[in-house]
Amino acid sequence: MARLVCARKFPGCGNIVTFAQFLFIAIEGFIFEADFGRKRPAIPLRYYAIMVAMFFTVSVVNNYALNLNISMPLHMIFRSGSLIANMILGVMILQKRYSFSKYLSIALVSLGIFICTLMSAKQVTSHSASSDEEGFVTFLWWLLGIAALTFALLVSARMGIFQETLYKEYGKHSKEALFYNHALPLPGFLLLAPDIYNHAVLFTQSEPFQLPLLGTQLPIMWFYLLMNVITQYVCIRGVFILTTECPSLTVTLVVTLRKFLSLIISILYFKNPFTTWHWIGTTFVFLGTLLYTEVWNTIQTASTKDKKDGKKD
Repeated sequence: MARLVCARKFPGCGNIVTFAQFLFIAIEGFIFEADFGRKRPAIPLRYYAIMVAMFFTVSVVNNYALNLNISMPLHMIFRSGSLIANMILGVMILQKRYSFSKYLSIALVSLGIFICTLMSAKQVTSHSASSDEEGFVTFLWWLLGIAALTFALLVSARMGIFQETLYKEYGKHSKEALFYNHALPLPGFLLLAPDIYNHAVLFTQSEPFQLPLLGTQLPIMWFYLLMNVITQYVCIRGVFILTTECPSLTVTLVVTLRKFLSLIISILYFKNPFTTWHWIGTTFVFLGTLLYTEVWNTIQTASTKDKKDGKKD
């Protein structure tokens, strides 16, 4: 919610939000995971460097897409296709083969994203500037935003495959991966320093907010940023732990439900334009992702097992 509020008030604030998240996780990991730099990583740093380059690229491109007439709901829906993009690259790179239900899920998610993208394109053209020329320029920027999201989606999927191969070779080290994925990219934010500084000034100039129980005031945008850093840390840490402690089905389902919940909150809280076609597209994306995770088979298997156990008793 805090990130949605920041993006709503300052659409270009993604870089300062991402920098704050990376900095917090890097400091925490340097103290408690790397033991102030005295603990050697289990996975060679050169592999982390490759992973981080992809991770940093995905984060920055996704942030800048919000400056290109991409609405927050469309941004969330588009990124929900990461599971399917990973599957496609798995077929192309790792020569994997999947069941019919997996390929059906690709069709559902792709159709859902296409519907939402098409409806958003119509909204961009209908709500653009008064002149046809300005409206055309606005639409071109929107197309560039879609291209940026597509590129980030593919790079993110490639990063997932790269992580999969690393964990098979060196074992799963969730806390270590969490730390290096956020510490190594920090120098890259120097390239974004002017933008981060400008938004820091804007945040400082926002209206004051009375902190509960403390009796002090803080610019409200800094309060939102603080809440975002804390909640994102809990979320990201949980995802990294889930990858080692739970089956991939559980991880994928949890992340999917989180994205869907964020989308609903964005629509209801910010009153974003969301037509019936948007809801249909969102439903296709959600059902397709659930079909990919085979949650229906899991529920059916659990139900059959309970019935057998009941008969034995």
